[in-house]
Amino acid sequence: MTALLEHANICVSDPTSTAAWMEKVFGWKIRWQGPALNGGYTVHIGTRDQYLALYAPMEDLEAAPRRYSTKGALNHLAVVVEDLAAAEVAVRDAGFQPMNHADYEPGRRFYFLDGEGVEYELVEYD
Repeated sequence: MTALLEHANICVSDPTSTAAWMEKVFGWKIRWQGPALNGGYTVHIGTRDQYLALYAPMEDLEAAPRRYSTKGALNHLAVVVEDLAAAEVAVRDAGFQPMNHADYEPGRRFYFLDGEGVEYELVEYD
C-alpha cells in the first residue's frame, strides 16, 4: 500500500493574503474557501490532488480548540519546484528572504519564512 499526502491544515492570521502569495510563488489555485471549524475561516489552495488548508481561528482565541490556535506549530513545509532560480525570484518578489541554500542529494534547495513565521523549503530535483 502506498499513501499520498492529500492536505495539511495550518493556522494563519489571514488565509486570503497567504493564499495570494502562494498563487504567485507556487502557481497554486484556490480550490475552496469559506466558513470553517468553530467560527473560523479556511482557504484550500494547491493542485487538483494536493493542497494546504489555510485556517484562521475565530477572533476569540480562548474559545478555539488549542491545536487550532497555534500559528506556525511545525518545522517546515517542503514544496518541489521545477525551476529553483525562478522560484527564488518569486519568493523575493513576494517580500520574503531566501536563506540556507544547499545542494545535496537528491536536489538543490533553499528555505524562507513567511509573514506568519512558517518555514518553507523549496527544492528542485535533477
